[in-house]
Amino acid sequence: MDKTGEMTQIKRIVITAMLIATCIVLPMAFHAIPGAGGILLPMHIPVLLAGLIAGPIFGFITGLAGPFLSNALTGMPPGFILPSMMIELSVYGLVSGIVMKLVHTGRSAFDLYISLVIAMLCGRVMAGIFQALIFIDGGYAIGIWATVYFATGMPGIVIQLALVPSIFMALERERIIPLRYPMMSYVPVQSVAVAGES
Repeated sequence: MDKTGEMTQIKRIVITAMLIATCIVLPMAFHAIPGAGGILLPMHIPVLLAGLIAGPIFGFITGLAGPFLSNALTGMPPGFILPSMMIELSVYGLVSGIVMKLVHTGRSAFDLYISLVIAMLCGRVMAGIFQALIFIDGGYAIGIWATVYFATGMPGIVIQLALVPSIFMALERERIIPLRYPMMSYVPVQSVAVAGES
């Protein structure tokens, strides 16, 4: 990838393909630990990154294709949770990309956290609605939803909030993706020292 950071359509496609592949590879490592997948939520990370970096359409595609291909190739996630997970992750990718386009606080970190939190909430709500529609006999309660989507996955949520903005800003610094606020670009320490001496 070029160092200009220009976000061409080809670069969006390449990044999306890489992140879909990550949706397959990353959970394989985490599932080596029993129960880790549902707690650490590794597949959520590349989907959220796809929405934030490549935009809502590519984020949506990653959220659909990632879990589907992972299930087809590795059996994870299991078939009985695949539909709700595809809904949850596709909403993550779509909403994170939309909010990132709409919100401009002047600080990349603020934009990222706002986009992440809104996307996470929307994805969990939509997945919960889907689950409720399946269990129409009343077997799905809000307590179950809160436990599954918040309490159990809290370590994964914390990891996402810590890791996703860090990865995004690291890609900005390396000019792999465009600077969100070019006027606030990263200034090397040496340049600051020289300016202070002059």
